[in-house]
Amino acid sequence: MTTMNDPAGMRRDYQRSQLDESAVPATWLPLFHQWFDDEVSEMDSIEANAMQVATVDASGHPAVRTVLLKAFDERGFVFYTNYEGRKGRHLLAHPRAALCFYWAPLDIQVRVEGTVTKVADEEADAYFATRARLSQIGAWASKQSKRLETPTALDDRVAEYEKKFAGKPVPRPSFWSGFRVAAERIEFWKGKPNRLHERHLYTRDGDGWRVETLYP
Repeated sequence: MTTMNDPAGMRRDYQRSQLDESAVPATWLPLFHQWFDDEVSEMDSIEANAMQVATVDASGHPAVRTVLLKAFDERGFVFYTNYEGRKGRHLLAHPRAALCFYWAPLDIQVRVEGTVTKVADEEADAYFATRARLSQIGAWASKQSKRLETPTALDDRVAEYEKKFAGKPVPRPSFWSGFRVAAERIEFWKGKPNRLHERHLYTRDGDGWRVETLYP
């Protein structure tokens, strides 16, 4: 007889040190830098730049998926995708998104909500040039989110574009680029014992930020 795991009974007490109130900066970027660098340095960290991106379609139906963060600064958080895929279509039609980073080794989470814009072509070109050649080919070959016509269709398209770009650099497809999520609301969550977690919320306030501490 197979024993089923019971999600309701799965509990872990958070024992990491708490975030000192005096260490909460006036703007979110230094704190995100600190937490991101700590996570990258953590022995158990796997893809610290993985984040969930939530979007909505024309009917307001939500969709969420995991992507990789490729840049962040005071302007926001950048990731790259095929603009003709599902999330690309959602964001072009409804340019707002929510992001979530959950770094279990450190018992911390960061949630971001904000407006979305396309990155500049020059920025996208510079990033695309850093990708492995087969990843560049893959950007051309994949009809992201569309039905795969045959089991070999993707391999056939990869071969087609390998032949097309043989012996020369692979340019960035016009339909493949980046989005930047400009934070309007960003919350830092730190797990604490007995579910008495810490939450620090930054909300855009004119040219600055309002900082509040929330109940767990």
